[in-house]
Amino acid sequence: MIKDISIGKRMIGRQHRPFIIAEMSGNHNQSLERALQIVEEAAKAGVDAVKLQTYTADTMTLDIHDGDFCIDDPNSLWEGSSYYSLYQQAYTPWEWHQPIFERCNQLGLIAFSSPFDHTAVDFLETLDVPAYKIASFENTDHRLIQKIAATGKPIIMSTGMATAAELDESVLVAKEAGCKDLILLKCTSTYPASPENTNLNTIPHMEKLFQCQIGLSDHTMGVGVSVASIVLGATVIEKHFTLSRADGGVDSAFSMEPEEMKQLVIEAERAWQGMGTVKYGPTDAEKASLKHRRSLYIAKNLQEGEVITESHLKAIRPGFGLPTQYADVFIGRKVKQDVRRGTPLSWDLV
Repeated sequence: MIKDISIGKRMIGRQHRPFIIAEMSGNHNQSLERALQIVEEAAKAGVDAVKLQTYTADTMTLDIHDGDFCIDDPNSLWEGSSYYSLYQQAYTPWEWHQPIFERCNQLGLIAFSSPFDHTAVDFLETLDVPAYKIASFENTDHRLIQKIAATGKPIIMSTGMATAAELDESVLVAKEAGCKDLILLKCTSTYPASPENTNLNTIPHMEKLFQCQIGLSDHTMGVGVSVASIVLGATVIEKHFTLSRADGGVDSAFSMEPEEMKQLVIEAERAWQGMGTVKYGPTDAEKASLKHRRSLYIAKNLQEGEVITESHLKAIRPGFGLPTQYADVFIGRKVKQDVRRGTPLSWDLV
């Protein structure tokens, strides 16, 4: 049996409501005030956690603005930008982490981050984060995985682009380096992602293959894909979050707005509640409705000794008479007493 995992004061697992993460990424648009407002709106929406990304442009790439260091992809939101300028625009200043985390704590949210190099891990350790996220683009960086796993804290790892063999290696590296609590997130690393490329049926397969909890890092628009993932076993959902897509920002185009995130929280919990168990027959809540089934009633007055014919019986609501399948048993038999029209059929009438 796959065990539950504790992050902060929150238990994560099939027996608990879905764990919802609001990914801030670069949607603060280089404003600490906006970052804190994002935290407040995430809390109002009912999420469980807010996640940051911890890097600088210099820890991600070189300060070169041509050739290999420019994004050359007509399908990319960031076509034409250099990696360095993009990361300068998107990064969260490290001195902001503490006030953002403190605001999360004040509002009852769990705060953690995705580190992108060893220095980021060391920095996040000074803030005593309760867990770590490994981004899809880093899920084959074994040295980074080892560094994070050595902290002994729970790891949530996105699986975008990784083959089963690559994931097997990364999971093994994490476990050998000290990770005891691991959650993998099914992820499609396109921004935005399409439902057709999401392949949610991988979730139960991944759970069986790696014997750990599986969630979803969802870059599709809307809530449908995330909600569907719950029924397939996802225990965690991560969505990028912004105050308003109209405000712009590096990730705004595929980020959820506050009302959408609130709806996701509600519908994900409904999906989880709706799964229940394998059950046939009336539930306790349905038992009162049994009276609304059809049943057999006497449709005409009968005198003692009179023979019941087809015209004397009617299958109608409510359901206080015998079930309709017993009609043929009574036709041709005599009643042993006077019976008034509207009497529910019962065995003691004949």
